[in-house]
Amino acid sequence: MPAAANSQWSPTSWRTKPIKQAVDYPDPTALNSVLTNLRSLPPIVTPTEIQTLRNALRDVAQGSAFLLQGGDCAELFSYCEAGPIDAKIKLLLQMSLVLIWGANKPVVRIARMAGQYAKPRSSPTETLPDGTTAPSFRGDILNGYEVHERALDPNRLRDAYMHSAATMNYVRAQLASGIADLHSPMDWGLGHVRDPDLQVKYGRIVDSIRDSLRFMRTIGADTAGQLKTVDLFSSHEGLVLEYEEALVRRLRKPAGFPSRRRPSRVRMTANGLVDDLDDDEAFGYYSTSAHFLWIGDRTRQLNGGHVEFFRGLENPIGIKVGPTMENSELVELLDIVNPKKEIGKVTLITRYGAGKVEDKLGAHIDAVKASGHIVVWQCDPMHGNTHSTSTGVKTRSFAAIFKELASALRIHKLHDSYLGGMHLELTGEAVTECVGGSEGLEEEDLSLNYTTYCDPRLNEKQALELAFLVAEHYRAEDDNDVAI
Repeated sequence: MPAAANSQWSPTSWRTKPIKQAVDYPDPTALNSVLTNLRSLPPIVTPTEIQTLRNALRDVAQGSAFLLQGGDCAELFSYCEAGPIDAKIKLLLQMSLVLIWGANKPVVRIARMAGQYAKPRSSPTETLPDGTTAPSFRGDILNGYEVHERALDPNRLRDAYMHSAATMNYVRAQLASGIADLHSPMDWGLGHVRDPDLQVKYGRIVDSIRDSLRFMRTIGADTAGQLKTVDLFSSHEGLVLEYEEALVRRLRKPAGFPSRRRPSRVRMTANGLVDDLDDDEAFGYYSTSAHFLWIGDRTRQLNGGHVEFFRGLENPIGIKVGPTMENSELVELLDIVNPKKEIGKVTLITRYGAGKVEDKLGAHIDAVKASGHIVVWQCDPMHGNTHSTSTGVKTRSFAAIFKELASALRIHKLHDSYLGGMHLELTGEAVTECVGGSEGLEEEDLSLNYTTYCDPRLNEKQALELAFLVAEHYRAEDDNDVAI
């Protein structure tokens, strides 16, 4: 086992390690004031919710569920409005409905939302159209997109907490109010999707669900309460460790959490709570900023601050795996962050690019299998397929995105493995940022509604179309199994 996995951990031990994408605030006193405030604020998410996700990801890792994760590349504070939040919720629900229909398995839904405010950048500065140089936009949690807002501002850390909390509050309220009720799936609407074929395909699935629900009512088996809501978890890249550290809480693990309990001494505290004096196994360190955090491909150094921070969390975590990852490095990284080899604790988010997935994925699968780790394998077909047009506009090809995803599905099957999910940058709006898809967007169409502040996203139609392509892959696979 790597020495790092055996060394003492605390929420601050990452500060003893080298760190990539560091944030150098000019006023440490102002930063400390904000961090002190954040440490006193209530959690945004709870251990019970986190454990529910861990249980669900264990199912995904073992092949009995599918993981859908999606949302904005760089979430802005201004997205904290009812309309944009509803659009993303409905799109993820629509896509998960299609995937359930295709894969015949439960779908675990994680949104890149309520905290995805930071973005790693390849350079701390950028050249503006007028030839001048300015600090790069690093996400609303650190600075603003407008040139006059590019100075690092620690108060934005507090703003990030407030917008995350408000977003999660609204998401919980909408889910509790029946936005996900399967009794009326067409209420989710298809928004900006006007393609007749997609409308017909989605309508066919809805009709099938309605027929099933009608039959369940007839025989008295309609468990209505279970059909009116779903779990929707939050996630973001754990990039700004000062912020993440301030929101770590040592909390009691939920009832039923498997632990090696020892006989312990208890006492009554001043506020009437039972204090467990001996049993450290009953408590854990939780990141309460989101249910799920991931380490980016730029910050996964074995001896780096991000890996050190992540290895002590009870939360399920993700690791982006790019084409430069060596097999031995991947296994050592898993040993550090998951030394007990807990099933589904780690999600490996592969992002090679359509031209490199064939060369890299199979070897990574074999190395992980040989190590004894059982992970969630998730395909991110977005980040490895970004390119710029002749005019310098960043875009992605829908064909390349689907090619990488289809290749991942096939390679996992060849290696007796299971692709557990997909990780997409998407929006519920009718943007024109990725070329291709059934609507035939071309480079000259990008200017019609190109609104991203970072990387290009799939629009609602493209995202739903991708869900149908994956669902049809699984249905065709099932048909072949039956034929055999």
